[in-house]
Amino acid sequence: MKRNMKVTFFLTLMAAITIWFVCPVMAQDNMQILRDKIKADKKLLVAANMELTESEAKGFWPVYEEYQKDLTAINQRIGKLIESYAADYRANTLTDEKAQKLIDELVAIEKVDGALQATFAPKLSKVLPPKKVARYLQIENKIRAALKYELAANIPAVQ
Repeated sequence: MKRNMKVTFFLTLMAAITIWFVCPVMAQDNMQILRDKIKADKKLLVAANMELTESEAKGFWPVYEEYQKDLTAINQRIGKLIESYAADYRANTLTDEKAQKLIDELVAIEKVDGALQATFAPKLSKVLPPKKVARYLQIENKIRAALKYELAANIPAVQ
């Protein structure tokens, strides 16, 4: 069952990324439906792999939702960064100045992402035993690594 959930989540994720790049003018309603589907699938994947007790779940899910909200803000920044690069790439207008701004934003996003984990690890430790905190952070890291891999595979190199 866990394997099927992982496969379903990753297939949905890959479909979302493909749609994002292939259909940039896709209706906003459809994109929101897709985002909601990914969010629900991710939560199911986390739930299936965390094996939480009832009392752990009561403490974990509010922290999870807060973390996801902050991750959404980071993902939106990444999306804007990609959109900016894509526009310059398509128009062949990427200058050194624009490239430097992209680099600066990428580094800033990575810092915020690292700081987010540092902020949430203690919050998670208040509601879960250390092994389950480690498991959750592994799950998040694996999901983000898969997303970064897929993005890297679909974003052309700077020319």
